[in-house]
Amino acid sequence: MTAKTVTVEQTKSPIGRPADQRSTLIGLKLNKIGRRASLEDTPAVRGMIAKVAHLVRVVEDGEAGR
Repeated sequence: MTAKTVTVEQTKSPIGRPADQRSTLIGLKLNKIGRRASLEDTPAVRGMIAKVAHLVRVVEDGEAGR
């Protein structure tokens, strides 16, 4: 059985943001605008996404090929 995943895309720059938000983006395997990462859908990952929600977006399954 495969674990559920969530794909996130970085939409804004971390320049001028607090260091903890920059570290959270790195923890989400993001470091440049437009990068996407597929991560295991866990409460910890969801919390990280919520912390930087203004810098990322969750990509829906149908959009993954864009």
